[in-house]
Amino acid sequence: MEQSGGMPDMQAILEQAKQMQQQLLNMQQELADAEVTGTAGGGLVSAVVSGDLELKSLSIDPKVVDPDDVETLADLVVAAVRDAMAAAQRLTAEKFGPMAGGLGGPGGLDLGGLGLPGTGK
Repeated sequence: MEQSGGMPDMQAILEQAKQMQQQLLNMQQELADAEVTGTAGGGLVSAVVSGDLELKSLSIDPKVVDPDDVETLADLVVAAVRDAMAAAQRLTAEKFGPMAGGLGGPGGLDLGGLGLPGTGK
């Protein structure tokens, strides 16, 4: 990757960065297409979240619906969504783990604007 004279080959570096950017975009699309489920109350409430942290659906078993105890239902919904979000973040870490080490941060490659879902980067 060096030209004569010991200078880095900028074309090769740019091509490598372009390939990494495409890999990142592909991985982000895979995450957006992936879905994980979180549950609460022994499965009475379940939430489906995409890999890019979008709540897709919420299922509530009628057995848990008690008009006199809406707070418990609300707590179960929150717990199910949190469980699904945590699963989605784990999925993100698994997919981006090896690649994320080289992106951003000290000495890393900043691909400007290509944030990693769920990482705040």
